[in-house]
Amino acid sequence: MGGKTENSKERPRRLRKGLLFLFVCAAVLGIAVYSPIFTLKDIRVEGLVYLTKEDIMRISGIYRGEPLFQLQTDVVTKRLMQDLRIEEAVVRRSLPDKLDMIIKERKPVATIGCEYGYLDLDRQGKVIDGYTSLKTMAIPMITGIILHDVYIGDDVDDESVKKVLYFLQQLDESSLNQISEIAVQPTGYLTAYTMNSVQIRLGKMERLEEKASLTRSFLEDLKTSTRPIEYVDFNFTAPFIKLAQ
Repeated sequence: MGGKTENSKERPRRLRKGLLFLFVCAAVLGIAVYSPIFTLKDIRVEGLVYLTKEDIMRISGIYRGEPLFQLQTDVVTKRLMQDLRIEEAVVRRSLPDKLDMIIKERKPVATIGCEYGYLDLDRQGKVIDGYTSLKTMAIPMITGIILHDVYIGDDVDDESVKKVLYFLQQLDESSLNQISEIAVQPTGYLTAYTMNSVQIRLGKMERLEEKASLTRSFLEDLKTSTRPIEYVDFNFTAPFIKLAQ
């Protein structure tokens, strides 16, 4: 009998302790959420090239002054990923008052014509921009192919375009900026042109990694070349360089 009485007295006491613990936790959580110490004051963004920090804040729907712990980083990430210009996004809180974002933008690597103007393509063949008048950009123009029924957000499934994009992926930024055009012939042969109108005869759409490596080396040497070059031919295993007359 005495044991039962003791247990019956302990239960309300444990219940009160449990409720007190929950109350303290709720109070601490409330202080953390609404305390000015944990108010968003700074947003740090890495990886931007084309977008601005203001663009990122607008896309993500965040603003300085809101409680840091009320920000749902997964929701912010989802908003960012819904923008076609963003390929990857990582969002993290940095206590006590910062939000860190690492952004990987979809980088345009080529422009191509379509029935209503021009399209910018990223390395995966996704259309990330479209316009009626040609813009001045330091990315190659793919000629010899006109795309139809392709719009912003679509993925290009033309095999020749895919192979050209694969070739361009292998070039570093410096090399890519020196290429003005990639011409696709009806025979399937590729010819690249530099900003100084030097031909790079790539030939068939094969050995593209090897030809990209040769192109990188050639373009690097071209910067310091003192002799005018008409074209270089990478059709064969041994490259051939034709000097201008």
